[in-house]
Amino acid sequence: MSARCAVCGKGPKTGFSVTHSHIRNKRLFRPNLQPVRTTIDGENVRIRVCVKCLKAGKIDRVKA
Repeated sequence: MSARCAVCGKGPKTGFSVTHSHIRNKRLFRPNLQPVRTTIDGENVRIRVCVKCLKAGKIDRVKA
């Protein structure tokens, strides 16, 4: 399962975790994805959407 938002396409970014002594280790910054039930083309489907899109109201949830 890919870590990509179904609405905006946001995916993982690379960077460094930095210790107090400034030792840098590679790491991933993953988007905060949540499974959401919504209606697409008249069908109820479950998609993974980032929280930023949910807060912005870009998706309409289906009442279960």
